[in-house]
Amino acid sequence: MKRLRYASLATLMLALAGPASAQTLPAGPTVNIQAVTQVGPALPQYTKVDIPLLREGVPKKSGGRINVTLASWPERNLTGPEIIRLVRSGQVDIGAVPLNTVSGEVPMLDMVDLAGLNPTVGQARKVAQALLPELNKELGRFNTRIVGMYPFAAQVFFCRDKVASLADLKGKRIRTGGGSSNTFVNSIGAQPTAIGFPEVYTALERGVVDCAITGSSSGNGARWYEVSQSQYALPLFWSVSMYVVNLNWWNKLDPQVRAFLETTMKEVEDAQWKLGEETTEDGLACNSGDKAGCRIGKVVETKPMGLFRPVQADQDVLRATLTSAILPQFIERCGARCVEVYNRAVAPISGVTYQAK
Repeated sequence: MKRLRYASLATLMLALAGPASAQTLPAGPTVNIQAVTQVGPALPQYTKVDIPLLREGVPKKSGGRINVTLASWPERNLTGPEIIRLVRSGQVDIGAVPLNTVSGEVPMLDMVDLAGLNPTVGQARKVAQALLPELNKELGRFNTRIVGMYPFAAQVFFCRDKVASLADLKGKRIRTGGGSSNTFVNSIGAQPTAIGFPEVYTALERGVVDCAITGSSSGNGARWYEVSQSQYALPLFWSVSMYVVNLNWWNKLDPQVRAFLETTMKEVEDAQWKLGEETTEDGLACNSGDKAGCRIGKVVETKPMGLFRPVQADQDVLRATLTSAILPQFIERCGARCVEVYNRAVAPISGVTYQAK
């Protein structure tokens, strides 16, 4: 993974401020929005995007007509899977959650971000955009709709002991995000373990798990460097996530208010994709004590983590497992319709076609 330029996010935010400021809303009833977004209040996706653009930006740019009450999952004592149910029931107007966290009810959500599918964040965005119409068809049955998708940093391994290759992970208990990450962890002879993100710190600290998979910067924001000593930087996937709204609420909004929010969510989405690209290397640098490379997160000065880059052979194993196990097991979970959707929308981008054996 190449060193990335960090000034670009700030440049993007300034560029977005101009068009957004030009939005105007006529006088009308105040719209109060309940939003629950990120897995932790210290993550840059929350502090650098959701707070300034949603909590602070929307009231200002709407002339006070729209107010956003924003919270992260821990602030509402949530762990993730219940987000879609809260949005569906109307208790939350806008929620954000990684696709794989809620794919149990809507398996097609996993298709965007299968382990090994997208070697770059740019490809992940192309796949997400190609699948958006199909995903919204599926989510319509649950009275919900995606109004934006975004990534986190590359999902890598945080481990209590030294891990420098896939071989070192064999036999270890690894916290995963479910879905295709379970398939990959099983394939390398390790044991996938389901633990909600807010509880992972304690699980690593107590040895309930040996390793955990998350974004390099997400682990930094959650201080996992305090309870793990090595990061194995094989990018499995990007934890592509969605901002989802209650469909009845969305459709009943004043059309001008809805248009304002559509524009706002596009700005949020663009900023999050840029941030996801920039935070991969930043998180790795921060966790390993590299002050020069740590521009966004918190540099670890006491007991920095070891950083181990993947060898080509391990990258080849991940790609081969996508074809041999990850994609077939996903299709088995998702059903026949997913074969048609994948081969039509995703295969031309990924270069991997699904063929039944």
